[in-house]
Amino acid sequence: MPQRPYDLPSLTMLVAFEAAARHVSFTTAARELNVTPAAISHQIKALEAELQCSLFQRHHRGVSLTESGAYLLVALQRGFEGMADAIGQLRRRASGASVTIGVTTAVSSLWLTPKLAQFWKTHGDVSVTQIVSDTGEAPAECDLSIRYGIVPRDRTECSVLFRDRLMALASPRFAAAHPVRTVADLAALPLIHFETHVAGWTDWTGWFRALGNAAPVRHSHRVNNYMIALQAARDDMGAVLGWVRLARSYLTTGELVPLLPDQVEPREDFHVTLHAPLSRRARLVYDWLVSSARTD
Repeated sequence: MPQRPYDLPSLTMLVAFEAAARHVSFTTAARELNVTPAAISHQIKALEAELQCSLFQRHHRGVSLTESGAYLLVALQRGFEGMADAIGQLRRRASGASVTIGVTTAVSSLWLTPKLAQFWKTHGDVSVTQIVSDTGEAPAECDLSIRYGIVPRDRTECSVLFRDRLMALASPRFAAAHPVRTVADLAALPLIHFETHVAGWTDWTGWFRALGNAAPVRHSHRVNNYMIALQAARDDMGAVLGWVRLARSYLTTGELVPLLPDQVEPREDFHVTLHAPLSRRARLVYDWLVSSARTD
């Protein structure tokens, strides 16, 4: 008889054991799998015989897992979760009903979500799901991703959306209380620092250096989320480095105002990558985003 792949017991045994171990009940597992408790018991006994160890302790009123049983349950659940994730991704891609976009919190809130509201006016039949992450890496299951940085030269399906500029912003109340005439004046004020692992991100030190001021800057407030940094500035906590294009709504409403006219344009871009070129809907969203960004 040929050996089974991966040298595993039968999947029927493993499924029966996982259900019984998860519920700590043969009866509940039987209900879940639509079989009899005797069938569950038979499969588990066969598994114990093959593994040559006890997986359950049988009691008068039920069962409990042995150390070996608990070890096997954890391993099986990890394996089943991995299979479920892979199958879920294949189902989503096969259906083509939803396009997933990996994006940061700030770009999602300040740029992409308003853009999608426009997109759905003409493409209401296309469902778009955002997977928001600020780790700097695009989630593997995304059809598209929008990131900040140097555009990868080895990716043909990657386009620049826009290059933004950074300027010092604050609330009107903070600006009135702290008049700023020079870059040196600004360096002495409370500053809100956005800490990120994104490569190439321009921080306060880099911004001042680009304007010819290499003096030490104050480290007043530190946050690891750009939206929180903007909110802190709106709450009069200090000055924040604001992306002019992303913060346009705050500038328009007057919630944030420039402290100086000086702007710094980093060499990195906000760009979109198409990870699923064979998906017609993903291609549609990709082309629309690129075209829309160019006509802003």
